[in-house]
Amino acid sequence: MTSFDSSPQLNVWRALLALAVVFVMLATTGWTAVRHHRGVASPLRTALTAWEHGRINGHALPAPDGSPTRLAHFFASLTPHQRNALANRYPLAVGNMNGAPVELRYSANRTALGQARKVEYKRMHDDRLSSVGHADARQRMKRFALLAHPDRKILAFDPLGNGRVAEVFGDLDKAQRVSVVVPGVDTNVLTFQRTFRKYSAPVGMARSLYAAERAASPGTRTAVIAWADYTAPVGLGVDAATSMRADDGAVRLNAMLRGLPGSSPVALYCHSYGSVVCGVAAHGLPARVSDIAVAGSPGMRADNASGLGTHARVWATRDKDDWIQDVPNMEVGGLGHGADPVSAAFGARVVSAANAKGHTGYFVPGTESLSNFAEIGTGSYRSVRCAGAKQDCREGFSGGAST
Repeated sequence: MTSFDSSPQLNVWRALLALAVVFVMLATTGWTAVRHHRGVASPLRTALTAWEHGRINGHALPAPDGSPTRLAHFFASLTPHQRNALANRYPLAVGNMNGAPVELRYSANRTALGQARKVEYKRMHDDRLSSVGHADARQRMKRFALLAHPDRKILAFDPLGNGRVAEVFGDLDKAQRVSVVVPGVDTNVLTFQRTFRKYSAPVGMARSLYAAERAASPGTRTAVIAWADYTAPVGLGVDAATSMRADDGAVRLNAMLRGLPGSSPVALYCHSYGSVVCGVAAHGLPARVSDIAVAGSPGMRADNASGLGTHARVWATRDKDDWIQDVPNMEVGGLGHGADPVSAAFGARVVSAANAKGHTGYFVPGTESLSNFAEIGTGSYRSVRCAGAKQDCREGFSGGAST
């Protein structure tokens, strides 16, 4: 395996390159790359406010951001008719409520997507919008219609801005093992699923992983979540070079994980900037998260695996054609994401990505990266293929599947 350690002279040149890149980004894009939706009413915030003022049987509804355990107990105390009534009355609130029954969330989000689709239909025929605005509304309306199909299991949805969404593959309630795919830059409701280069999009990644896990361990009940429920950076500007988006994403990721049903082990698969999200979230992960696997990572905001502050096993992979290897692994004044997770000094379990091509090829069927992800996701750690000739990525595991 090629050594990922650099000489001091090379590190100096990388530092200079990093500063040059930062200067160019600030000069050309400025800090305006960090966009906020000031003055824009959030449909989700409006829905949550309505919930906060709602009542059932004369009693106030619980805080929507309360503990998942408390919310789970609340919904369990209701009749099916009462639960469905709340989902129909406050679909966007219930659809995003960690602790609500997942099947109820799926149903609520179908309703919310239908409502969002009607909004986009009106925008399509709004004379005040430009042709670009009409085209955007048409795209969003079509995407919302696809996501609202009865076969889709939408765990979270927010139409604000570029949109956020999460989808489940498999039976989350009965899963013995759960996997969560955390994607990187340029992820939004329109790029959530692609026909061309489908394995570069969250839906394609999650579907591919779900199929690989079932093939690797047919007797294990698995579920995979395509989790794009955070505001990802747009392009390779300042947003992507800082942890601001990751900071918010980490809070949302941990909230989702704490709201998952059951107690089965959870593995995170964090691609590109998604690995920054997972790195920031690591110290606060619930105990059921057993593994964190990063692919094509620019860094995890930590000097080494132990610095992440998690008991989860940390895995890393990168293929030889991934351009991310040319990004300086450093952090200067909040810019950059730190040490390289595939370097020997970082201390992750480095696994093979043979046959993967480029920065977005890790979930393509037939690649060793996908095969390794499936083995990790099903707990078959002894079957993982390490990078290079060494087999140190499997150290500490006895024969057979491990939990």
